[in-house]
Amino acid sequence: MDPARMIPLVALLLAALTPGSAAAAKQPNIIVLFADDLGYGELSCQGNPEIPTPHIDAIASKGVRFTAGYVAGPNCSPSRAGLLTGRIPTRFGYEFNPTGALNEQPGFGLPVAEVTIAEALQNGGYTTGLVGKWHQGGTADYHPFRHGFDEFFGFLHEGHYFVPPPYDGVTTMLRRRTLPGGLKGRWVGKKGLIYTDHMGGNEPDYDADNPITRGGQPVVETEYLTDAFTREAVDFISRHDDKPFFLYLAYNAVHSPLQGADSYVKKFAHIEDVHRRIFAAMLSNLDDSVGAVMKQLRDSGLEENTIVFFLSDNGGPTRELTSSNLPLRGSKGTLYEGGVRVPFMMQWKGTVLPGQVYQKPVSSLDIFATAVANSEGVTAPDQLEGVDLIPFVTGKDPGTPHETLFWRQGGKAGLRHHDWKLVRMGGRASPGQAKWELYDLAKDLVEERNLAESEPERLNELVEIWEEMNGQMSEPLF
Repeated sequence: MDPARMIPLVALLLAALTPGSAAAAKQPNIIVLFADDLGYGELSCQGNPEIPTPHIDAIASKGVRFTAGYVAGPNCSPSRAGLLTGRIPTRFGYEFNPTGALNEQPGFGLPVAEVTIAEALQNGGYTTGLVGKWHQGGTADYHPFRHGFDEFFGFLHEGHYFVPPPYDGVTTMLRRRTLPGGLKGRWVGKKGLIYTDHMGGNEPDYDADNPITRGGQPVVETEYLTDAFTREAVDFISRHDDKPFFLYLAYNAVHSPLQGADSYVKKFAHIEDVHRRIFAAMLSNLDDSVGAVMKQLRDSGLEENTIVFFLSDNGGPTRELTSSNLPLRGSKGTLYEGGVRVPFMMQWKGTVLPGQVYQKPVSSLDIFATAVANSEGVTAPDQLEGVDLIPFVTGKDPGTPHETLFWRQGGKAGLRHHDWKLVRMGGRASPGQAKWELYDLAKDLVEERNLAESEPERLNELVEIWEEMNGQMSEPLF
Protein backbone atom coordinates (compact mmCIF):
# COMPACT_ATOMS: atom_id res chain seq x y z
CA MET A 1 0.00 0.00 0.00
CA ASP A 2 1.14 3.53 -0.81
CA PRO A 3 2.59 5.09 2.40
CA ALA A 4 0.70 8.30 1.66
CA ARG A 5 -2.57 6.36 1.75
CA MET A 6 -1.65 4.64 5.03
CA ILE A 7 -1.49 7.89 7.00
CA PRO A 8 -5.24 8.64 6.80
CA LEU A 9 -6.00 5.00 7.59
CA VAL A 10 -3.87 5.10 10.75
CA ALA A 11 -5.53 8.35 11.73
CA LEU A 12 -8.94 6.78 11.35
CA LEU A 13 -7.91 3.79 13.46
CA LEU A 14 -6.56 6.06 16.19
CA ALA A 15 -9.72 8.12 16.14
CA ALA A 16 -11.79 4.98 16.51
CA LEU A 17 -9.70 3.71 19.41
CA THR A 18 -9.38 6.99 21.31
CA PRO A 19 -12.95 7.30 22.68
CA GLY A 20 -12.85 3.81 24.17
CA SER A 21 -9.41 4.37 25.66
CA ALA A 22 -10.47 7.66 27.17
CA ALA A 23 -13.59 6.10 28.64
CA ALA A 24 -11.58 3.24 30.14
CA ALA A 25 -9.22 5.73 31.79
CA LYS A 26 -12.25 7.25 33.54
CA GLN A 27 -13.37 3.86 34.80
CA PRO A 28 -10.75 2.72 37.28
CA ASN A 29 -10.67 -0.94 38.20
CA ILE A 30 -12.00 -1.69 41.69
CA ILE A 31 -10.53 -4.43 43.89
CA VAL A 32 -11.91 -5.24 47.34
CA LEU A 33 -9.66 -7.54 49.37
CA PHE A 34 -11.82 -8.82 52.21
CA ALA A 35 -10.29 -10.74 55.10
CA ASP A 36 -12.43 -12.86 57.42
CA ASP A 37 -12.33 -12.51 61.24
CA LEU A 38 -9.06 -10.56 61.21
CA GLY A 39 -8.56 -8.68 64.46
CA TYR A 40 -7.96 -4.93 64.57
CA GLY A 41 -4.51 -5.35 66.12
CA GLU A 42 -3.11 -8.20 64.02
CA LEU A 43 -1.35 -6.50 61.09
CA SER A 44 2.17 -5.12 61.38
CA CYS A 45 0.92 -1.68 60.36
CA GLN A 46 -1.67 -1.92 63.15
CA GLY A 47 1.01 -2.56 65.75
CA ASN A 48 1.56 -6.35 65.80
CA PRO A 49 5.30 -7.19 65.87
CA GLU A 50 4.74 -10.96 65.98
CA ILE A 51 3.37 -11.76 62.49
CA PRO A 52 4.93 -9.82 59.60
CA THR A 53 2.39 -8.67 57.00
CA PRO A 54 4.49 -6.64 54.53
CA HIS A 55 2.19 -7.01 51.51
CA ILE A 56 -0.96 -5.86 53.27
CA ASP A 57 1.05 -3.11 54.97
CA ALA A 58 2.21 -1.96 51.53
CA ILE A 59 -1.36 -1.04 50.58
CA ALA A 60 -1.41 1.32 53.55
CA SER A 61 2.05 2.72 52.84
CA LYS A 62 1.14 3.34 49.19
CA GLY A 63 -2.19 4.87 50.12
CA VAL A 64 -4.16 5.60 53.27
CA ARG A 65 -4.77 3.64 56.47
CA PHE A 66 -8.04 4.40 58.25
CA THR A 67 -7.68 4.08 62.02
CA ALA A 68 -11.45 4.44 62.56
CA GLY A 69 -12.75 2.13 59.84
CA TYR A 70 -16.06 0.46 60.67
CA VAL A 71 -18.19 -2.30 59.17
CA ALA A 72 -21.96 -2.63 59.01
CA GLY A 73 -22.30 -5.61 61.34
CA PRO A 74 -20.40 -7.51 64.04
CA ASN A 75 -20.31 -10.79 62.12
CA CYS A 76 -19.91 -12.18 58.63
CA SER A 77 -23.18 -12.05 56.73
CA PRO A 78 -24.70 -8.68 57.77
CA SER A 79 -21.30 -7.05 57.35
CA ARG A 80 -21.04 -8.35 53.78
CA ALA A 81 -24.59 -7.27 53.01
CA GLY A 82 -23.67 -3.74 54.05
CA LEU A 83 -20.52 -3.65 51.95
CA LEU A 84 -22.27 -5.03 48.87
CA THR A 85 -25.27 -2.70 49.04
CA GLY A 86 -23.71 0.40 50.57
CA ARG A 87 -26.62 0.45 53.03
CA ILE A 88 -27.15 -0.30 56.72
CA PRO A 89 -28.27 -3.92 56.41
CA THR A 90 -31.00 -3.61 59.04
CA ARG A 91 -32.76 -1.14 56.74
CA PHE A 92 -33.77 -4.09 54.59
CA GLY A 93 -34.04 -6.66 57.37
CA TYR A 94 -30.62 -8.26 56.96
CA GLU A 95 -29.85 -8.36 60.66
CA PHE A 96 -28.60 -11.80 61.65
CA ASN A 97 -25.92 -14.26 60.61
CA PRO A 98 -27.21 -17.48 58.96
CA THR A 99 -24.99 -20.48 59.61
CA GLY A 100 -25.03 -24.16 58.71
CA ALA A 101 -28.26 -25.47 57.20
CA LEU A 102 -29.90 -22.03 57.55
CA ASN A 103 -27.88 -20.97 54.49
CA GLU A 104 -30.09 -23.27 52.41
CA GLN A 105 -33.46 -22.17 53.78
CA PRO A 106 -35.83 -20.21 51.50
CA GLY A 107 -35.76 -16.52 52.32
CA PHE A 108 -32.31 -16.61 53.91
CA GLY A 109 -30.22 -14.33 51.73
CA LEU A 110 -29.58 -10.88 50.32
CA PRO A 111 -32.91 -9.67 48.88
CA VAL A 112 -32.99 -9.66 45.11
CA ALA A 113 -34.39 -6.12 45.14
CA GLU A 114 -31.20 -4.75 46.69
CA VAL A 115 -28.77 -3.25 44.18
CA THR A 116 -25.21 -4.41 44.78
CA ILE A 117 -21.95 -2.73 43.87
CA ALA A 118 -21.43 -5.51 41.32
CA GLU A 119 -24.76 -4.76 39.63
CA ALA A 120 -24.09 -1.02 39.47
CA LEU A 121 -20.62 -1.48 38.01
CA GLN A 122 -21.74 -4.22 35.63
CA ASN A 123 -24.50 -1.93 34.33
CA GLY A 124 -21.83 0.71 33.78
CA GLY A 125 -19.65 -1.51 31.59
CA TYR A 126 -17.51 -3.33 34.14
CA THR A 127 -16.67 -7.02 34.15
CA THR A 128 -17.36 -8.30 37.65
CA GLY A 129 -15.92 -11.25 39.55
CA LEU A 130 -16.33 -12.79 42.99
CA VAL A 131 -13.64 -15.09 44.29
CA GLY A 132 -14.07 -16.66 47.73
CA LYS A 133 -16.79 -16.54 50.34
CA TRP A 134 -20.33 -15.38 49.46
CA HIS A 135 -22.49 -15.97 52.60
CA GLN A 136 -25.43 -14.02 51.19
CA GLY A 137 -27.73 -17.00 50.69
CA GLY A 138 -27.07 -20.56 49.57
CA THR A 139 -30.08 -21.17 47.33
CA ALA A 140 -30.61 -20.36 43.67
CA ASP A 141 -32.45 -17.10 44.32
CA TYR A 142 -29.37 -15.59 45.92
CA HIS A 143 -26.57 -16.87 43.69
CA PRO A 144 -23.83 -14.29 42.96
CA PHE A 145 -24.83 -14.37 39.28
CA ARG A 146 -28.20 -12.95 40.35
CA HIS A 147 -26.52 -10.11 42.19
CA GLY A 148 -24.40 -8.72 39.37
CA PHE A 149 -21.35 -10.99 39.20
CA ASP A 150 -20.18 -12.28 35.81
CA GLU A 151 -17.86 -14.85 37.36
CA PHE A 152 -17.82 -16.75 40.64
CA PHE A 153 -15.34 -19.16 42.17
CA GLY A 154 -15.79 -19.99 45.80
CA PHE A 155 -18.40 -21.25 48.26
CA LEU A 156 -21.82 -20.06 49.38
CA HIS A 157 -21.95 -20.69 53.16
CA GLU A 158 -20.18 -19.11 56.14
CA GLY A 159 -17.01 -21.18 56.10
CA HIS A 160 -15.04 -23.92 54.43
CA TYR A 161 -12.15 -26.22 55.20
CA PHE A 162 -8.91 -25.02 53.63
CA VAL A 163 -7.94 -28.65 53.03
CA PRO A 164 -10.48 -31.49 53.45
CA PRO A 165 -9.73 -34.80 55.18
CA PRO A 166 -7.22 -36.38 55.36
CA TYR A 167 -5.80 -32.86 55.90
CA ASP A 168 -2.61 -33.46 53.91
CA GLY A 169 0.06 -30.77 54.11
CA VAL A 170 -1.52 -28.81 56.94
CA THR A 171 -1.58 -28.66 60.71
CA THR A 172 -5.22 -28.73 61.77
CA MET A 173 -6.80 -27.81 65.10
CA LEU A 174 -10.49 -28.63 65.43
CA ARG A 175 -12.98 -27.91 68.19
CA ARG A 176 -14.41 -30.98 69.92
CA ARG A 177 -16.93 -31.39 72.67
CA THR A 178 -15.14 -34.47 74.01
CA LEU A 179 -11.46 -35.32 73.60
CA PRO A 180 -10.00 -38.81 73.07
CA GLY A 181 -9.43 -40.71 76.31
CA GLY A 182 -11.47 -38.25 78.33
CA LEU A 183 -8.67 -35.67 78.27
CA LYS A 184 -9.36 -32.03 79.06
CA GLY A 185 -7.92 -29.03 77.26
CA ARG A 186 -6.08 -30.22 74.16
CA TRP A 187 -5.33 -33.53 72.45
CA VAL A 188 -2.29 -33.47 70.13
CA GLY A 189 -2.01 -36.30 67.64
CA LYS A 190 1.08 -37.55 65.85
CA LYS A 191 -0.22 -36.88 62.32
CA GLY A 192 -0.92 -33.16 62.23
CA LEU A 193 -4.37 -33.21 63.83
CA ILE A 194 -5.13 -31.48 67.13
CA TYR A 195 -8.41 -31.40 69.08
CA THR A 196 -9.35 -28.71 71.58
CA ASP A 197 -12.33 -28.52 73.92
CA HIS A 198 -11.84 -24.89 74.97
CA MET A 199 -14.89 -23.69 73.00
CA GLY A 200 -17.19 -26.34 74.46
CA GLY A 201 -18.47 -27.80 71.20
CA ASN A 202 -17.60 -29.41 67.89
CA GLU A 203 -16.25 -27.69 64.80
CA PRO A 204 -19.19 -26.54 62.64
CA ASP A 205 -20.05 -28.67 59.62
CA TYR A 206 -18.71 -26.10 57.18
CA ASP A 207 -18.45 -28.36 54.15
CA ALA A 208 -21.92 -29.94 54.38
CA ASP A 209 -23.76 -29.19 51.10
CA ASN A 210 -21.25 -26.41 50.52
CA PRO A 211 -18.96 -27.35 47.64
CA ILE A 212 -16.32 -25.21 46.02
CA THR A 213 -18.13 -23.92 42.96
CA ARG A 214 -17.08 -22.44 39.64
CA GLY A 215 -20.01 -20.49 38.30
CA GLY A 216 -22.90 -22.80 39.05
CA GLN A 217 -21.09 -26.13 39.09
CA PRO A 218 -19.18 -27.90 41.90
CA VAL A 219 -15.48 -28.56 41.31
CA VAL A 220 -12.83 -30.57 43.11
CA GLU A 221 -10.21 -28.20 44.51
CA THR A 222 -6.88 -29.68 45.62
CA GLU A 223 -4.92 -26.54 46.56
CA TYR A 224 -4.94 -24.96 50.02
CA LEU A 225 -7.98 -22.72 49.71
CA THR A 226 -6.26 -19.38 50.28
CA ASP A 227 -3.80 -20.26 47.49
CA ALA A 228 -6.63 -21.42 45.23
CA PHE A 229 -8.49 -18.14 45.67
CA THR A 230 -5.30 -16.22 44.93
CA ARG A 231 -4.73 -18.28 41.78
CA GLU A 232 -8.23 -17.48 40.58
CA ALA A 233 -7.93 -13.78 41.41
CA VAL A 234 -4.60 -13.43 39.60
CA ASP A 235 -6.12 -15.21 36.60
CA PHE A 236 -9.16 -12.91 36.66
CA ILE A 237 -6.96 -9.81 36.57
CA SER A 238 -4.78 -11.26 33.81
CA ARG A 239 -7.79 -12.14 31.63
CA HIS A 240 -9.55 -8.81 32.11
CA ASP A 241 -6.72 -6.28 32.25
CA ASP A 242 -7.85 -4.84 28.89
CA LYS A 243 -11.16 -3.57 30.28
CA PRO A 244 -12.54 -2.05 33.50
CA PHE A 245 -13.21 -4.72 36.10
CA PHE A 246 -14.47 -5.15 39.65
CA LEU A 247 -12.92 -7.94 41.70
CA TYR A 248 -14.38 -8.85 45.08
CA LEU A 249 -11.80 -11.18 46.60
CA ALA A 250 -13.42 -12.45 49.80
CA TYR A 251 -10.90 -14.71 51.50
CA ASN A 252 -12.14 -17.04 54.22
CA ALA A 253 -8.79 -16.67 55.98
CA VAL A 254 -8.35 -16.31 58.92
CA HIS A 255 -11.78 -17.74 59.76
CA SER A 256 -11.94 -21.20 61.33
CA PRO A 257 -11.30 -24.06 60.92
CA LEU A 258 -7.74 -23.51 62.07
CA GLN A 259 -5.60 -25.03 59.33
CA GLY A 260 -2.12 -23.78 58.60
CA ALA A 261 -0.06 -24.97 55.65
CA ASP A 262 2.93 -26.85 57.07
CA SER A 263 5.45 -24.62 55.29
CA TYR A 264 4.01 -21.59 57.07
CA VAL A 265 3.63 -23.38 60.39
CA LYS A 266 7.38 -24.15 60.28
CA LYS A 267 8.04 -20.47 59.60
CA PHE A 268 6.53 -19.70 63.01
CA ALA A 269 8.08 -22.57 64.94
CA HIS A 270 9.30 -20.05 67.52
CA ILE A 271 5.70 -19.42 68.64
CA GLU A 272 5.27 -21.86 71.51
CA ASP A 273 1.47 -22.14 71.52
CA VAL A 274 0.42 -24.25 68.51
CA HIS A 275 -2.98 -22.51 68.51
CA ARG A 276 -1.32 -19.17 67.91
CA ARG A 277 1.22 -20.74 65.56
CA ILE A 278 -1.50 -22.01 63.22
CA PHE A 279 -3.20 -18.61 63.23
CA ALA A 280 0.11 -16.94 62.38
CA ALA A 281 0.60 -19.38 59.50
CA MET A 282 -2.86 -18.61 58.12
CA LEU A 283 -2.34 -14.85 58.34
CA SER A 284 1.13 -14.99 56.77
CA ASN A 285 -0.28 -17.09 53.94
CA LEU A 286 -3.03 -14.51 53.44
CA ASP A 287 -0.45 -11.73 53.34
CA ASP A 288 1.61 -13.50 50.67
CA SER A 289 -1.58 -14.04 48.70
CA VAL A 290 -2.37 -10.33 48.79
CA GLY A 291 1.19 -9.76 47.58
CA ALA A 292 0.61 -12.06 44.58
CA VAL A 293 -2.58 -10.21 43.63
CA MET A 294 -0.88 -6.83 43.86
CA LYS A 295 2.06 -8.12 41.80
CA GLN A 296 -0.32 -9.15 39.02
CA LEU A 297 -1.83 -5.70 39.15
CA ARG A 298 1.61 -4.18 38.64
CA ASP A 299 2.56 -6.72 35.94
CA SER A 300 -0.62 -5.76 34.06
CA GLY A 301 0.34 -2.08 34.30
CA LEU A 302 -2.85 -1.25 36.20
CA GLU A 303 -1.62 0.09 39.54
CA GLU A 304 -2.39 3.71 38.67
CA ASN A 305 -5.82 2.87 37.30
CA THR A 306 -7.07 0.68 40.17
CA ILE A 307 -8.66 1.55 43.49
CA VAL A 308 -7.74 -1.14 46.01
CA PHE A 309 -9.45 -1.60 49.37
CA PHE A 310 -8.36 -3.97 52.12
CA LEU A 311 -10.44 -4.60 55.23
CA SER A 312 -11.88 -7.29 57.47
CA ASP A 313 -15.54 -8.23 57.75
CA ASN A 314 -15.65 -7.83 61.55
CA GLY A 315 -13.49 -8.02 64.63
CA GLY A 316 -11.53 -11.13 65.46
CA PRO A 317 -13.05 -13.89 67.63
CA THR A 318 -10.14 -13.88 70.07
CA ARG A 319 -11.03 -16.94 72.15
CA GLU A 320 -11.65 -19.03 69.05
CA LEU A 321 -8.67 -17.95 66.90
CA THR A 322 -6.32 -16.01 69.23
CA SER A 323 -7.00 -12.99 66.96
CA SER A 324 -6.17 -9.73 68.72
CA ASN A 325 -8.36 -6.63 68.59
CA LEU A 326 -6.01 -4.59 70.76
CA PRO A 327 -6.21 -1.90 71.90
CA LEU A 328 -9.97 -2.21 71.47
CA ARG A 329 -12.51 -3.82 73.78
CA GLY A 330 -14.63 -6.75 72.64
CA SER A 331 -14.53 -9.08 69.67
CA LYS A 332 -16.61 -10.53 66.86
CA GLY A 333 -20.30 -10.59 67.76
CA THR A 334 -20.17 -7.59 70.08
CA LEU A 335 -20.89 -3.94 69.37
CA TYR A 336 -17.93 -2.70 71.33
CA GLU A 337 -15.19 -1.26 69.14
CA GLY A 338 -13.45 -4.62 68.86
CA GLY A 339 -16.46 -6.07 67.09
CA VAL A 340 -17.06 -3.44 64.41
CA ARG A 341 -13.84 -1.40 64.04
CA VAL A 342 -11.49 -3.21 61.66
CA PRO A 343 -8.20 -2.88 59.76
CA PHE A 344 -9.14 -0.74 56.75
CA MET A 345 -6.97 0.79 54.03
CA MET A 346 -7.18 2.09 50.47
CA GLN A 347 -4.71 2.63 47.64
CA TRP A 348 -5.09 4.56 44.37
CA LYS A 349 -1.66 5.35 43.01
CA GLY A 350 -1.41 8.82 41.52
CA THR A 351 -4.65 10.01 43.11
CA VAL A 352 -4.30 9.26 46.82
CA LEU A 353 -1.01 10.42 48.30
CA PRO A 354 0.93 7.56 49.92
CA GLY A 355 1.59 7.04 53.62
CA GLN A 356 -1.51 8.74 54.99
CA VAL A 357 -3.16 7.91 58.30
CA TYR A 358 -6.77 9.09 58.38
CA GLN A 359 -8.41 9.22 61.81
CA LYS A 360 -12.00 10.30 61.16
CA PRO A 361 -14.72 7.63 61.00
CA VAL A 362 -15.22 5.85 57.69
CA SER A 363 -17.39 2.86 56.86
CA SER A 364 -17.44 -0.19 54.61
CA LEU A 365 -20.59 1.43 53.16
CA ASP A 366 -18.24 3.98 51.58
CA ILE A 367 -16.64 1.45 49.23
CA PHE A 368 -19.71 1.32 46.97
CA ALA A 369 -20.07 5.11 47.00
CA THR A 370 -16.38 5.67 46.26
CA ALA A 371 -16.41 3.20 43.38
CA VAL A 372 -19.43 4.67 41.58
CA ALA A 373 -18.49 8.30 42.22
CA ASN A 374 -15.16 7.80 40.46
CA SER A 375 -16.38 5.62 37.59
CA GLU A 376 -17.82 7.50 34.65
CA GLY A 377 -21.06 6.07 33.31
CA VAL A 378 -21.94 4.21 36.51
CA THR A 379 -25.18 5.20 38.23
CA ALA A 380 -25.41 5.13 42.01
CA PRO A 381 -28.66 3.84 43.57
CA ASP A 382 -30.69 6.58 45.24
CA GLN A 383 -30.64 4.80 48.60
CA LEU A 384 -26.85 4.59 48.86
CA GLU A 385 -25.71 5.60 52.36
CA GLY A 386 -21.93 5.66 52.02
CA VAL A 387 -19.85 8.61 50.89
CA ASP A 388 -17.09 9.06 48.33
CA LEU A 389 -13.87 8.92 50.35
CA ILE A 390 -11.62 10.48 47.70
CA PRO A 391 -12.39 14.14 48.55
CA PHE A 392 -11.67 13.42 52.22
CA VAL A 393 -8.34 11.66 51.73
CA THR A 394 -7.14 14.14 49.10
CA GLY A 395 -7.88 17.12 51.36
CA LYS A 396 -10.61 18.60 49.16
CA ASP A 397 -13.19 18.01 51.90
CA PRO A 398 -11.95 18.83 55.43
CA GLY A 399 -15.19 17.59 56.97
CA THR A 400 -16.08 14.26 58.57
CA PRO A 401 -17.30 11.41 56.36
CA HIS A 402 -19.74 10.17 59.03
CA GLU A 403 -21.01 12.02 62.07
CA THR A 404 -23.26 9.09 63.03
CA LEU A 405 -22.98 5.31 62.59
CA PHE A 406 -25.76 2.90 63.60
CA TRP A 407 -25.84 -0.82 64.48
CA ARG A 408 -28.53 -3.25 65.60
CA GLN A 409 -28.54 -7.01 66.00
CA GLY A 410 -31.37 -8.29 68.11
CA GLY A 411 -30.89 -6.94 71.62
CA LYS A 412 -27.45 -5.63 70.75
CA ALA A 413 -27.42 -1.98 69.76
CA GLY A 414 -24.74 0.57 69.01
CA LEU A 415 -24.29 4.14 67.85
CA ARG A 416 -21.25 6.29 67.25
CA HIS A 417 -22.14 9.99 67.19
CA HIS A 418 -19.11 12.22 66.77
CA ASP A 419 -16.69 10.84 69.40
CA TRP A 420 -19.39 9.41 71.65
CA LYS A 421 -20.28 5.71 71.61
CA LEU A 422 -23.57 4.20 72.76
CA VAL A 423 -23.70 0.44 73.39
CA ARG A 424 -26.34 -2.00 74.62
CA MET A 425 -25.45 -5.68 74.76
CA GLY A 426 -28.85 -7.31 75.27
CA GLY A 427 -30.06 -10.73 74.23
CA ARG A 428 -32.21 -11.30 71.17
CA ALA A 429 -35.27 -12.34 73.18
CA SER A 430 -35.03 -9.70 75.92
CA PRO A 431 -33.17 -6.59 74.66
CA GLY A 432 -34.72 -4.31 77.28
CA GLN A 433 -33.03 -6.09 80.17
CA ALA A 434 -29.62 -4.72 79.23
CA LYS A 435 -28.65 -1.19 80.14
CA TRP A 436 -27.25 1.43 77.82
CA GLU A 437 -23.54 2.17 78.15
CA LEU A 438 -21.86 5.41 77.12
CA TYR A 439 -18.21 6.01 76.22
CA ASP A 440 -16.14 8.99 75.11
CA LEU A 441 -13.91 7.47 72.43
CA ALA A 442 -11.75 10.60 72.23
CA LYS A 443 -10.59 9.97 75.79
CA ASP A 444 -11.40 6.29 76.25
CA LEU A 445 -10.81 4.27 73.08
CA VAL A 446 -10.79 1.02 75.06
CA GLU A 447 -14.32 1.67 76.42
CA GLU A 448 -13.37 1.17 80.07
CA ARG A 449 -15.22 4.11 81.65
CA ASN A 450 -18.99 3.84 81.30
CA LEU A 451 -20.32 7.41 81.57
CA ALA A 452 -24.01 6.55 81.37
CA GLU A 453 -24.69 7.68 84.96
CA SER A 454 -22.40 10.71 85.03
CA GLU A 455 -23.50 12.05 81.61
CA PRO A 456 -27.30 11.56 81.61
CA GLU A 457 -28.01 14.37 79.13
CA ARG A 458 -25.49 13.02 76.65
CA LEU A 459 -26.85 9.52 77.13
CA ASN A 460 -30.42 10.66 76.46
CA GLU A 461 -29.29 12.55 73.37
CA LEU A 462 -27.66 9.48 71.85
CA VAL A 463 -30.49 7.15 72.82
CA GLU A 464 -32.91 9.51 71.12
CA ILE A 465 -30.80 9.48 67.95
CA TRP A 466 -30.56 5.69 68.04
CA GLU A 467 -34.30 5.28 68.53
CA GLU A 468 -35.06 7.71 65.71
CA MET A 469 -32.81 5.76 63.35
CA ASN A 470 -34.12 2.45 64.65
CA GLY A 471 -37.61 3.56 63.63
CA GLN A 472 -36.37 3.67 60.03
CA MET A 473 -35.22 0.05 60.07
CA SER A 474 -37.08 -3.06 58.94
CA GLU A 475 -38.04 -6.15 60.88
CA PRO A 476 -35.56 -9.02 60.50
CA LEU A 477 -36.04 -11.15 57.39
CA PHE A 478 -34.89 -14.26 59.24
